[in-house]
Amino acid sequence: MDLKKAIETRRAYRSFVPVEITPSLVGDLTESLKLAPSCFNNQPWKIVFVYEREALKKLHESLNKGNEWAYSASMIIAMVSNKEADCIVKNREYFLFDTGMATAFLILRATELGLVAHPIAGFDEEKAKEALAIPKETTLITLVMVGKHSATPAPVLSEKQIKDETARPERKPNGDFAFMNHYGN
Repeated sequence: MDLKKAIETRRAYRSFVPVEITPSLVGDLTESLKLAPSCFNNQPWKIVFVYEREALKKLHESLNKGNEWAYSASMIIAMVSNKEADCIVKNREYFLFDTGMATAFLILRATELGLVAHPIAGFDEEKAKEALAIPKETTLITLVMVGKHSATPAPVLSEKQIKDETARPERKPNGDFAFMNHYGN
C-alpha cells in the first residue's frame, strides 16, 4: 500500500475482532516510530505497548465511560513524553508536536498492515500512568487502540458511533483550514 492509499484508508474504527500481537509486529511499529521527524532529532517519545490480558484489563480501568468499545482492542499503545526531552523555542514546546508526528507514523504503518490504530483522549491520565508505571512528571499524551476492524459494529456503540463506523465522518471543506499566502484568505 502506498502512503496516499494508507492516508485514504485510515479510519478511527471502534469495532474490533482479535488480532495476534507478536514481537515482530511490535518491532515493526517501533521501527516506524523511530523514523518520525523531531526537533533536532531528539525523538522525545517513549512508547508502552500493552497487549498482555491482565495489563490491558488494568489499563481499561482508566478509560472514560463511552470508551468501552476499546476493551476489544488487542493492544493499547501509550504515547508518552515530556517537555524537557525536546526543543523549547521561546514559548513553543515541541514535545507534543513531535510525539504527535510519531503517533501519525505509527497509525499509518498500522493501517498499511491492515490494522486499525485509533488514538483517544478519553482516559484518566493518572490512573493510566499508575497502571503502566509511567513516571508522574511525564505526560501521557494519548492511548492508541489497535486491532483488526470488524464489519459488525460493537454492541456498546452509540447510534452516532455506529453511523461513523459505516461511513467516513464528514471532513471540513478545504477552504475552512487551507489558506493561500495569508491566514484567512
